[in-house]
Amino acid sequence: MTPPAPTAMPLITLVHELSALALSLALVLGYHTYMHWRVRSDPHFSVHAVNQHARRRWVDAMMASGGHGILAVQTLRNSVMACSFMASTAVLLIIGVLNLSSGLDKPGGAWRSINALAAGGPEVHLFNAMLLTLDFFCAFFFFSMAIRYYNHVGYMINLPAGEASARFSPEQVTAFLNRAGNYYSYGTRTFFFCLPLVFWFFGPQYMLLATLGLIAVLYTMDRAPRETRE
Repeated sequence: MTPPAPTAMPLITLVHELSALALSLALVLGYHTYMHWRVRSDPHFSVHAVNQHARRRWVDAMMASGGHGILAVQTLRNSVMACSFMASTAVLLIIGVLNLSSGLDKPGGAWRSINALAAGGPEVHLFNAMLLTLDFFCAFFFFSMAIRYYNHVGYMINLPAGEASARFSPEQVTAFLNRAGNYYSYGTRTFFFCLPLVFWFFGPQYMLLATLGLIAVLYTMDRAPRETRE
């Protein structure tokens, strides 16, 4: 006896699911727009802006002294190891999502119990799995780019400031280091956004709740300690 053919998902359900996704993306984008505006009005409001200033001071100190090459390389090595760990984690999560997605249409598969809890059909869950895979691919790309720029800084940081040309000035080295830090930040933000996507498997309302919870946690983490803003 052949199993019955799956019924098409109602259009109103599809619109409801995609509207929830668009609202979740708009909330995250609105939060980052707000943080960008706050940093422009108060450069020390965000911990990321404070870190950029600290990296600038660190580069000046390393290149001015000329005797802290080992310390500089060790610090950059720790950053590269952190990026490598996160990039490897992204690859493992990509493989995991692809393996779970292969059982989406199988009766009694891993997704069958999740599909029973959510309003959307297999098409929505397949699209969700594709977004999760894309999310982890972007995280892997950002962490890989961070490793690349950290490696560039490793060669430039040991040049004494007095002997460095304009191309390898402390300002240029700082720009490379801050770009590496920005890529690392983009990678972690991309990782964080997987939380609403995972909760979308259980329903669009859970995705919106997870998005609001994520924004609340990010706002707490992104604000610099009061002592650095005074």
